[in-house]
Amino acid sequence: MGQAGDASARLCAALRTADVVAAEDTRRARNLAASLDVQIGGRIVSYYDHVESARTPQLVDAVAGGATVLLITDAGMPSVSDPGYTVVRACVDAGLPVTCLPGPSAVTTA
Repeated sequence: MGQAGDASARLCAALRTADVVAAEDTRRARNLAASLDVQIGGRIVSYYDHVESARTPQLVDAVAGGATVLLITDAGMPSVSDPGYTVVRACVDAGLPVTCLPGPSAVTTA
């Protein structure tokens, strides 16, 4: 986990307002929110390798129904080095909007 001080105001707002927060590790997501002094506003569900195939249709259905689903990972960009490719691909295939909230990156720092 990176430094909480590097988190954007946009991320804090997304954590507060998302209807569903899908997290690779729900404990780390709650710790992140606490370190940012943010109350997660929506339901938190786990989304990691072993549940990805079962959860993806649920998350796509939520987006299709008008919900805002925020996918967060332990570190890295979803679909690059962490879970997320499957749900992003499914949303794109369904013609649903996908937006990226980029964060601080060790790659750009290097």
